Amino acid sequence: MASTLNAAVSLTASKSSSLPATSCAIAPDRIRFAKGAFYYKSNNVVTSRRVVSVRAEVTTTDTPPVKKVEKESKKNEEGVITNKYRPKEPYTGKVLLNTKITADDAPGETWHMVFSHQGEIPYREGQSVGVIADGIDKNGKPHKVRLYSIASSALGDLGNSETVSLCVKRLVYTNDAGEVVKGVCSNFLCDLKPGSDVKLTGPVGKEMLMPKDPNATVIMLATGTGIAPFRSFLWKMFFEKHDDYKASEYSAWLFLGEFDKMKAKAPENFRVDYAISREQANDKGEKMYIQTRMAQYAPELWELLKKDNTFVYMCGLKGMEKGIDDIMVSLAANDGIDWFDYKKQLKKAEQWNVEVY
Repeated sequence: MASTLNAAVSLTASKSSSLPATSCAIAPDRIRFAKGAFYYKSNNVVTSRRVVSVRAEVTTTDTPPVKKVEKESKKNEEGVITNKYRPKEPYTGKVLLNTKITADDAPGETWHMVFSHQGEIPYREGQSVGVIADGIDKNGKPHKVRLYSIASSALGDLGNSETVSLCVKRLVYTNDAGEVVKGVCSNFLCDLKPGSDVKLTGPVGKEMLMPKDPNATVIMLATGTGIAPFRSFLWKMFFEKHDDYKASEYSAWLFLGEFDKMKAKAPENFRVDYAISREQANDKGEKMYIQTRMAQYAPELWELLKKDNTFVYMCGLKGMEKGIDDIMVSLAANDGIDWFDYKKQLKKAEQWNVEVY
């Protein structure tokens, strides 16, 4: 910082008459003020006099601070609302529909449910809502909120922006002691009847919001009920009319399945690949997991990941990301790139989005 002190000083000498006021430019490091006295150090002498008056003005050449430029998100974040309803003051919705969507001989139960919120929970595709199960826990306190990815577009399954849908698997397992354990919230939800009340919180989250670019390529990786947010994505892309999301401009690639109607509607813009570990295997006889299926398209996927308009969304079981990393490490290495460093860049650019549990 450069500065100058311009001072007009009137000094009274001890054995002389008053001196006239003098204006001069003095470097600040040559001046010292003390109680009742003013000191000025010249090249050869130091003078000390009683101060009658001092008028000073400091002029600085400092430049104004540079205003920080906020990063513009690549996602559809404008107008997104979060945490409108919290656990202490949840919204009470109504169950409109609750139906089992898995066969009776399936290894587990998955339910699709629709709740009415009367337009009070204005969520966006990719967000989640919280559910508080009725009753109390073993400590006599209300059950804690559980988050579920929303499975419907912002318009909802009824198209009136007044409903929210979930895709929930009933959790039942046997612990080490041989006891059958039921997940509190998942069983509460799967057992709900139409007309029942349900306490909802949220909406929450921005990690899984859709990209703004209508020409983006969206790669969706899902296991189990992790398909929920992608149902909301695809419903908006292919079953609704939006100026910013048109099937003719959008490229979507889903790794899971059960979206044949969407594929039939826009075969050139929607690809779907199934990975059903209990029923399918690759050429080596290995079970067909997400990463196994992706390995069959690895070079193509890697080329897509080099583009700045490709967005990857991953939702499902926590272990799925490691299997995908294993595929990408060698592909990136072929181009002299460290995959984990590159993935950090993708995350920073909002092109690698993960929501696992």
